[in-house]
Amino acid sequence: MDAELVKGTLSLLILSLLSRKSMYGYEIAATVHRDTAGAFTWREGSLYPNLHKMEADGLIVGEWEEKETGRKRRYYKITKKGREAQREKVQSWKVLYRAVNQILEKSDGQA
Repeated sequence: MDAELVKGTLSLLILSLLSRKSMYGYEIAATVHRDTAGAFTWREGSLYPNLHKMEADGLIVGEWEEKETGRKRRYYKITKKGREAQREKVQSWKVLYRAVNQILEKSDGQA
């Protein structure tokens, strides 16, 4: 998959996943991998910097939780500002998707 195309969808997908429930980093990566039938495989080097930026922007919040095993995990959840951003990103995605498909349908790279 073209990394440049995927990069623009990362925050939309993270916000959408976190709108389902709070998740920790590895869980986010595993869920997107599973739900896309392996089309997206996120590495730590792309996922965590985005999570930190989204947290700094107030779109998500992270909280450490300790499990019965004593293992700590940082769970992220979407904020009100994040839900608003998600709605805007979904609308933008729909417009982009339709526009790109209109071009592809009229070209050799049919949608």
